[in-house]
Amino acid sequence: MTGVDGRITGLVGALRAHGVRIGTGETVDAALSARELGFADRELLREGLAATLLHGAAQRAVFDPVFDLYFPRGVGAPDSGGADREDLRDRLAAALAADDRSLLAALAAEAVDGFGGYGGSSGADGWSAYQALDRIRPQTLLTRVRADVRARDGGAGFADRLLDDEIRRRIEEFRRLVGADARRRVAERRGRDEIARRAVAPTADRVDFLYAGRDQLAELRRTVQPLARKLATRLAARRRRAARGTIDLRRTVRSSLSTGGVPMRPVLRRRRPARPELVLLCDVSGSVSGFSDFTMLLVQALHDQFSKVRVFAFVNRLDEVTGLLGRGRADPDGLGARIRAEATLTGWHGSSDYGVALGEFTERWGAAVGPRTTVFVLGDARTNMSDPNLPAVRELARLARRVYWLNPEPRAQWGTGDSAAPDYAGLVEMHECRTARQLGALVGRLLPV
Repeated sequence: MTGVDGRITGLVGALRAHGVRIGTGETVDAALSARELGFADRELLREGLAATLLHGAAQRAVFDPVFDLYFPRGVGAPDSGGADREDLRDRLAAALAADDRSLLAALAAEAVDGFGGYGGSSGADGWSAYQALDRIRPQTLLTRVRADVRARDGGAGFADRLLDDEIRRRIEEFRRLVGADARRRVAERRGRDEIARRAVAPTADRVDFLYAGRDQLAELRRTVQPLARKLATRLAARRRRAARGTIDLRRTVRSSLSTGGVPMRPVLRRRRPARPELVLLCDVSGSVSGFSDFTMLLVQALHDQFSKVRVFAFVNRLDEVTGLLGRGRADPDGLGARIRAEATLTGWHGSSDYGVALGEFTERWGAAVGPRTTVFVLGDARTNMSDPNLPAVRELARLARRVYWLNPEPRAQWGTGDSAAPDYAGLVEMHECRTARQLGALVGRLLPV
């Protein structure tokens, strides 16, 4: 499929590959909106397609760079006639001061063409947005642009701090345009589908917890409440189905004697309405902390689904943080720092020690686990070459109804280096849980009813 139809279906396919749910009807609506809006105004087309295909503002972070690949501003390289760094910086400063969006886009293409190529005299092998921005250094133009704006408005307009924020926003927009143009050029050579799959950042719920940056983790925390509501609805439905009970075969057969042996009315075993208990043991050290923090907030949001929820955090010492988690609802971004500041989590060293932490739990808080308790252990099972204390895990599995271990590392890395994951997985059920999407699916499936 070629032409506009091919570009729209390619755009839809790339968005689906990044986890955006788009149906056939929405694809048809996108094609109809493109026909009505036309292609004279690219930004109008962008907003029209976004309105028909997306389900929330958070998906724009994926949509915009994919749109730039399938509906690029231009094709090929601009006819810049050679690159002069200082001249380009002068024109960029003027465009930033005037907030000229079209000129910024043209300068971004010129910057990539003149300074972003590598492997040849004219970008014969590829283009790099990082290399172009490193040569142009737009962030160093702040003072010059501020002076130009002041000269234009005669001192009126923005206050200094607000003006600086506005100029930084314009510079960031130029950086985004440079990145989009570099991706476009690479896509012309390697194919849009491949670049859309490899060069566009995934949505926050698909980013590995171990590699998520601060902004991505903050975005994830904002999704806790919507995800909790969805899971709570699912758990409530499972609980209603489970409350009906299973067939009591003996009583059903006995009842069927009155109907000639035909079981007209199955007799069910009624379940006693008792909500389960939940215990979390969370490694909050290093890169694992983002995974643990998110999971703790999610479970706290689901606390109404259980008769009791207790949360314990550890590095090489273990302490209960259930009370701190309640205050975490008001400040989810500061939850991890508050836990590490107020709880006793480390002894004479600051490295993870699963053996000591798990042993401390079974000795001091073993009474918190009973036949109605489901235990979740959150961590990468890397013991820093210390004793994994398998007897403590056996004791935990004996006391609890079920024990699940959620590991944020890829399964291929279990057992490498100082990982004791295979040893623990031989005693309790261990699941790979690398992203928020995986976590939501696992929690919905594993949480007891």
